[in-house]
Amino acid sequence: MRITRDFSHYVRTAGEGVQHIDLAVDGVHCAGCMARIERGLSAIPDVTLARVNLTDRRVALEWKQGTLDPSRLIDRLEELGYKAYPYETESAEATEVAESRFLLRCLGVAAFATMNVMMLSIPVWSGNVSDMLPEQRDFFHWLSALIALPAAAYAGQPFFRSAWRALSHKTTNMDVPISIGVCLALGMSVVETIHHAEHAYFDAAIMLLTFLLVGRFLDQNMRRRTRAVAGNLAALKAETAAKFVGPDEISQVPVAAIHPGDILLLRPGERCAVDGTVIEGRSEIDQSLITGETLYVTAEQGTPVYAGSMNISGTLRVRVSAASEATLLAEITRLLDNALQGRSRHMRLADRASRLYAPVLHATALITILGWVIAGAGWHDAIVTGVAVLIITCPCALGLAIPTVQTVASGAMFKSGVLLNSGDAIERLAEADHVIFDKTGTLTLPDLEVTNAADIPADMFDLAGRLALSSHHPVAAAVAQAAVAKSPIVGAIEEAGQGVRATVDGVEIRLGRPSFCGADALVGDGADLDPEASSVAFCKGAEKFILSVRQGLRADAQAVIAALKARNIGVEILSGDREPAVRAAAYSLGVPEWRAGVTPADKIARIEELKRRGAKVLMVGDGMNDAPSLAAAHASMSPISAAHLSRATADLIFLGRPLAPVVAAIDSARKALRLMRQNLWLAIAYNVLAVPIAISGVVTPLIAAAAMSGSSILVMLNSLRGRSASREIARWKSW
Repeated sequence: MRITRDFSHYVRTAGEGVQHIDLAVDGVHCAGCMARIERGLSAIPDVTLARVNLTDRRVALEWKQGTLDPSRLIDRLEELGYKAYPYETESAEATEVAESRFLLRCLGVAAFATMNVMMLSIPVWSGNVSDMLPEQRDFFHWLSALIALPAAAYAGQPFFRSAWRALSHKTTNMDVPISIGVCLALGMSVVETIHHAEHAYFDAAIMLLTFLLVGRFLDQNMRRRTRAVAGNLAALKAETAAKFVGPDEISQVPVAAIHPGDILLLRPGERCAVDGTVIEGRSEIDQSLITGETLYVTAEQGTPVYAGSMNISGTLRVRVSAASEATLLAEITRLLDNALQGRSRHMRLADRASRLYAPVLHATALITILGWVIAGAGWHDAIVTGVAVLIITCPCALGLAIPTVQTVASGAMFKSGVLLNSGDAIERLAEADHVIFDKTGTLTLPDLEVTNAADIPADMFDLAGRLALSSHHPVAAAVAQAAVAKSPIVGAIEEAGQGVRATVDGVEIRLGRPSFCGADALVGDGADLDPEASSVAFCKGAEKFILSVRQGLRADAQAVIAALKARNIGVEILSGDREPAVRAAAYSLGVPEWRAGVTPADKIARIEELKRRGAKVLMVGDGMNDAPSLAAAHASMSPISAAHLSRATADLIFLGRPLAPVVAAIDSARKALRLMRQNLWLAIAYNVLAVPIAISGVVTPLIAAAAMSGSSILVMLNSLRGRSASREIARWKSW
């Protein structure tokens, strides 16, 4: 009987002609495992991406659409010695919890056996220098063997299983030398006991396992902590929603059954499952994930809401604009995954070094044993020294040096509203010494605002807002929003390029160009109705008013520019906007270097000129016309309000209205880069010191295990210092 496997449910489209799947992989413990998996999968024809995330033991795979069955990828992983299955957050977390419990049981068995074997070893140690009879010593040795051997067989499973899988597929990993070392120590102890020797090493072998299990258990729990730092987005995703299936009938349906245009009911205390717009009701919502604002936002007709937002008080009706994988929350999740799976330059360096470790390590241990024998030592002492070399030189610390910092830093940035879209974004951002800002939508807020609403009589402003609802022009939309208009004036007529007019109580009212409203005298020549205009007129009969409409600067823009200058970072503005608008913004922000009316090609030319001077340029922009310059810069950032193409091109994306994350992200990236380099030097220094000492015979296997576990834990603890990035960004955003 032929059994087929259908994994199509887990496959999604990653781009034009490209399919993607995430697989959870058991047994990935080091950079060597990562490299072997990536090489093995990349060798399959039509596979365009194979990237392993060591932190959550997940592999992201992409291939040309219609060319591969996902089951073939899982079979290939089986051939490489790794069990794989489709990645699901809940099942992956359940697997991690089960593995943690298993490791804890193994640690408990090893620790219990260690205590008992040590109690039996103390009389032997003291008896060897006193009057213990050989029969008594043999009895204690056999009793120690009775405890240590079954305990090691159970407690050593995490290492033995992994090593066997690797060897059975003609490969090696970090658990191979560990298993060889433990088995050699136990085997030598049995041989010594059979020959009535004074010394056996059951205590050292079982204590060695205890130390190794402590290191493995702490390592896994620290990985889980770094994943927690990255944010649990799954908890923000609602799985079902209340959908209107009739005028007054709702049905609780899964998110997969919701489509754009559907109407949902969002009740107090519920998380929104989709992106959409409120069409009825009034409430307060918490959408800090998207906007970065911790204060609740008033939601009413016309207010956009996003998946993951929490409804606080009232009941809302929401018209769906995007659902499932098309929501902004899903895009944020993909950005975060890309960042965690990415490869930085330092990480690629650590990967290459780790790949060389296995053959070099085994060769070093073998040469050490032979060297000691040639030097006149007994096989017993030579093997003990070789075991110590095998254990102490494991590349755990080197394999953890970079990915842990990358995970912690990207997670801390995410919690504070900054998303990474590139694996090496942290390093490139840390090197930035010159920042180019676009103006419109970047230094300024993306939406138009009416700045003199308080100067207009309330009844007139309300009338202007209602009239504005009949126009599709963005300036009119800003007026309608500022006036909180809800019902348009019936019979309004829009005249293209001029404005909109209607008759109310027999009196004509108009909103549009000053010339259209007969208000030229109030503003002079040059006012027109485009998104960059400074004024729009409203008239009711003989009464005429000028509404000042513009894009305001972000509230903290001036402070951010000053902070960049204080860090000796050059700042300039390149904008396609009109010269008066750019000049005014540059003057207000204290930026002496600016250019107006520039094209995308002009921006790229300026970036290339700065590159030739040796500058590392950070480009911050939001429009589609900024996408080429974002790609050309050394590093790039966009606000979440940017055009989709710009968000896709940028290395980092910041949420909310403040501009402060630009400075805070630079500070955090610089700290993360320092931590990466520190970790590499810690790992290198450890091996430079440890290997010669182990070869010299000074270190026992027990001390080697403690040193190896200690180096990995030290690297992990140093990486966790990157969590301060969230506090740094929060401090800046409090401006």
